[in-house]
Amino acid sequence: MPLRIDVLTLFPRMLDGFLAESILGKGISKGLLDVQVRDLREWCTDKNRTADDRPFGGGPGMVMKPEPAIAAVEAVQTTGCRRIYLTPDGTPFNDSLARELATESHLVLLSGHYEGIDQRIRDSVIDQEISIGDYVLTNGTLPAAVIIDALARFIPGVLGDEKSLTHESFTGKLLDFPQYTRPAEFRGMSVPDVLLQGNHGKIEKWRTAQSVEKTRQVRPDLFKKHLHESDHQ
Repeated sequence: MPLRIDVLTLFPRMLDGFLAESILGKGISKGLLDVQVRDLREWCTDKNRTADDRPFGGGPGMVMKPEPAIAAVEAVQTTGCRRIYLTPDGTPFNDSLARELATESHLVLLSGHYEGIDQRIRDSVIDQEISIGDYVLTNGTLPAAVIIDALARFIPGVLGDEKSLTHESFTGKLLDFPQYTRPAEFRGMSVPDVLLQGNHGKIEKWRTAQSVEKTRQVRPDLFKKHLHESDHQ
């Protein structure tokens, strides 16, 4: 059975093109994952389809109401599914979590909007809260897209070449090494000689050294972890 993902959002059309294009679109067309995007307003019961209201206690902005969001989650959830709320104050999303989510059979992704959602939604129908970064977006639909794209790579058959997973940033705790392709020279810039000589041992050593140096410069936090793990091997 393909991984089923239900996305609950007030802006479903934001995902139309995203889900139809590139590798993800092919994975869906092959039946490797099943993504359903639902408009939260389907579960609004008043004539104006009201999904938000002013916060108790005052303050700027609007808060998503509990009735439609809880009804939506309860309508699409299945036994054993993982219900996730996408929010800036959630657990940081990373490669390891993407790999973990890819092993689930059913995910429900609730996209937050406005100033957030009523706490009772979190308390009653949410199993996990995830953030894709330390910044705030206008709504949680883009984070849903990011999570779907990241986890889809770990579903067998989606990428086609599974070996590519082993040579990417974060897979081995280091950032990726520089990549080159033809032509060997372009506007005075040349491909490093080591990549043209066919010596795979030297190529791997060069790539490792490049990954280490790039990680040291760009992500010193990851570099320290790399040094710590190397010292204990």
